[in-house]
Amino acid sequence: MLLAALLPAAAVQGREANDETRVAAYFERIAQSPPRLRMFLQAMPKGGDLHNHASGSVYAEDYLRWAGEQGYCVDSASHRIERPPCEAPGRLPARDLASRDYASYSRAIDTLSMRNAPLPDADHFFASFDGFRAVSSGDDGRVIAATRELAAADQVAYLELMSMPAGAKPLLEAVQHLDGEDFAGLNDVLDPLLPAAVARARAEVDGEEARFAQAQACGTAAAAPACAVEVRYQIPVLRQRSPAQAYAAMRFGFALALADPRWVGVNIVGPEHHPVAQRDYGLHMRMFAQLKHRYPSVRLALHAGEQTLGLVPPQALRDHIALAVRLAGADRIGHGVDIAYETDAPALLREMARRRVAVEINLSSNAAILGVSGPAHPLATYREAGVPVVLSTDDQGVLRSDLSHEYQRAVQEQGLRYPDLKQIARDSLEYAFLPGASLWTSRAGGARVDACARSREAADADCERYLQGSAKARQQWRLELALAKFEREVGR
Repeated sequence: MLLAALLPAAAVQGREANDETRVAAYFERIAQSPPRLRMFLQAMPKGGDLHNHASGSVYAEDYLRWAGEQGYCVDSASHRIERPPCEAPGRLPARDLASRDYASYSRAIDTLSMRNAPLPDADHFFASFDGFRAVSSGDDGRVIAATRELAAADQVAYLELMSMPAGAKPLLEAVQHLDGEDFAGLNDVLDPLLPAAVARARAEVDGEEARFAQAQACGTAAAAPACAVEVRYQIPVLRQRSPAQAYAAMRFGFALALADPRWVGVNIVGPEHHPVAQRDYGLHMRMFAQLKHRYPSVRLALHAGEQTLGLVPPQALRDHIALAVRLAGADRIGHGVDIAYETDAPALLREMARRRVAVEINLSSNAAILGVSGPAHPLATYREAGVPVVLSTDDQGVLRSDLSHEYQRAVQEQGLRYPDLKQIARDSLEYAFLPGASLWTSRAGGARVDACARSREAADADCERYLQGSAKARQQWRLELALAKFEREVGR
């Protein structure tokens, strides 16, 4: 009886192994052809994008279109989007700007993104956000909807988006003149304000999700593909704020993550080379450590090591990743480019591998901001040390990229092959902050948990119960089905 039950699953497993071998061989034939490689990667299921700044994911063309619809302007000198009125000298109505003054429209796209920027250019990259802030701020729902649509077209099923709800503003204002190192005093001010701030944030996202579901016909037979993209949120803490405001943003993020499963973590963002970020880096890590001790279940994905020699002096490169991992307790590291400059980097790599601290690799971003690419990039170093890595977009709209392009860069610049990419796709969900237990007993793609060990193309009753109890396992199961279908069909 048991053997008969196992045979169908074993047969499917054998077919899947044969399909994977065939696809890997096909991949080798097309890897040197950028057009064919792009077609392959565009169709490949990629799991999740774990490092994604929501406002930076929208393309400049969309921001200019939205600006036109809302009666906004483009400044003729700075080429930034500005709020009306547009009658003042030097202000061009954004509506129909492309058809009336294409030169200004084109310069605006260059200003709002890295298009045509001489690379690397960290200052231009971070200034891009100021260029579209007038239209992106206060319209998080539209930004997130656009990001979900891009993800669906790129075969990305899960997003962790960095986005700060408007409900945080009263907290930041309440502490702006306080001592950022007096954690107890800050908590005394924040504690009575947090429940209302959390409630406002939850209501804000409730409304955004309801409008998205209505616009995309989610839950109906006509549902748009973006409805199937699962979104969770991280709270981004700006490094350049005053220490007290940075702490307030962190507390807000921890409180939201405890109150609502849609928020899965807290991050720290902004130019790491900024003088304020450099001055306060150790303080920020102590803040995270204090809050992580108080709320150990809240996850941290911290930008660390997004700098290189020349952009900052050598002493600024010695401990940022180590402090994020060892002091703050980061579960994942964003960028991690300066790992080679860390004090005793081999020991740090071994610790990250042992603790399974994954690194979010952003190849286009690192090339555009830091000028680090090809053999100079530490992706291979992390992989050789056994540190888990995932590929992510960072700011695909500003960078004029998408996750398929990041995968393509990994192939063409880093020498990754199909089995490597498949492991990265699986790891994007294994190291996601989704709640629940994994589908895998240890390594993603290895042995499945007992409840789902016999299931392949359809979940039996035991596996279905397991999947219903874990959001992480459900997404992993979905990816396995999508990969199996992809491998059956590609290259035929």
